[in-house]
Amino acid sequence: MRVRTVPTSARKKGGADTGPSPVDRRKTGTKHHLICDARGTPLKVITTAANVNDVTQTLALVDGIPPVAGRPGRPRRRPDALLGDKGYDSNSNRDELRRRRILPVISRKGSPNIKGIGKLRYVVEQTFALLHHFKRLAIRWERRTELHDAFISRACSLTCYRRLKKTRP
Repeated sequence: MRVRTVPTSARKKGGADTGPSPVDRRKTGTKHHLICDARGTPLKVITTAANVNDVTQTLALVDGIPPVAGRPGRPRRRPDALLGDKGYDSNSNRDELRRRRILPVISRKGSPNIKGIGKLRYVVEQTFALLHHFKRLAIRWERRTELHDAFISRACSLTCYRRLKKTRP
């Protein structure tokens, strides 16, 4: 009698950092959490399971911002303000952002939206659209999270390169 062993990667469907999709519970999926500057340049992207709330990743995104050089002097490590929709509303996150000297501009749940925040949030949504033009990011095919994160990093670097190429004469 022959016994056929199945590799562990084939047994576990979907890989790490996948969870039930909020839209279709039968399927597993991932979610990208993104922080970008005012022009839409991606600064940090985190991949989590599809059912992870945005509010849980706020401080991880802020802490993951790399030093950004620009003006003479020491590179900046934190933004002046953080814009977010109602998905990022949390008193503990607001307090922690204020402690880090970052102004939280986040709509509160149950209240009307902050006037004009849609125009500012458009930049983030446009950056998501740019990243999801890369088909491997729109639909995740990789089981290993490291590979998917590598493709996300490559997409972010290509987006930054294209923006720099446009600004050069």
